Amino acid sequence: MEEDTHCTAERGLLEAVSRITMFSTTASPDEEQNQPKAEISCQANKENPEKDGLQDSSASLSPNSSMTTKELQEYWRNEKSQCIQVKLLFEIPSTRIVEHHLSKYVMYKIIILQTGSFDSNKSVIERRYSDFEKLHRNLLEDFSEELEDVTFPKKALTGNFTEEIINERKLAFKDYLGHLYSMKYIRRSKKFIDFLTKPELQEAYGCLRGGHYTKALEILLEVIGLQERLTRGNPVSIVPTLCAIVVCHKDLDNPASAFEYGEKALSRLRVHNSHRYYIPLLEAMITLAYELGKDFLSLQEKLEEWKAKKDPIRVFSLKELAVREYVQ
Repeated sequence: MEEDTHCTAERGLLEAVSRITMFSTTASPDEEQNQPKAEISCQANKENPEKDGLQDSSASLSPNSSMTTKELQEYWRNEKSQCIQVKLLFEIPSTRIVEHHLSKYVMYKIIILQTGSFDSNKSVIERRYSDFEKLHRNLLEDFSEELEDVTFPKKALTGNFTEEIINERKLAFKDYLGHLYSMKYIRRSKKFIDFLTKPELQEAYGCLRGGHYTKALEILLEVIGLQERLTRGNPVSIVPTLCAIVVCHKDLDNPASAFEYGEKALSRLRVHNSHRYYIPLLEAMITLAYELGKDFLSLQEKLEEWKAKKDPIRVFSLKELAVREYVQ
């Protein structure tokens, strides 16, 4: 009787684990009742938005590993500890007062850090009170219920430039951004992402249109890391930025770097060949591959295959598309 109870407990545990892991056994039916054999991997379900940001664990057991109930519990505990959720932290360490003609305002320096051991990169941006105020107003249009309990620092009629008020707002804006990011639908919203990236992208594309490719590239490389963190569930959204980086590298005579970023963009368009950047990017990559002595025939085949399926339409070059981004 005790043995039957023990086996029943083991089977119950394995059934619970199998609902959230990939479970397989190689033991015979008789052996299964005494000692379960399992192969478990801790992987994020990419189809489930609730598990957004989880990284796959590389650790796994051999299919022939024999595990008692206690060993299975210990293994699963260790596996779960390796599934670190990727999230961002917001810090506002400093401010500066800007006086421009007749206006005067405070710029808040925002440092955006990624938790975990994935990398040590950080993004640094600056925003003023009116930028935060506009973000809050825009978010209220779509998320008024979610923001009911979110406190936004009110504008003071006087004393906006005192050290006390500035320090209070530094802490308030830090908590505000953290609160917004903690809500899945808000952190994925275009309005929130635009607040963190659009001013820099507008500046970068302005430099690109003016032929200042070095400056444009510098800004784009800063922004792309933050965009990748913010849009993990929508990798296609960063294709325009990747293509702008390709254009800059190409015009700065860095074909190898241009090709590298072009490959990143193409990988995101693998199942999106109707995207407006797909054909211009393919054409640019064919030219770069030929210049670098790489295989361009496979790229050419993709281009011809697309042209055979689609009606002939006017397609802009990659650079022509890039300079049209963020044109008011």
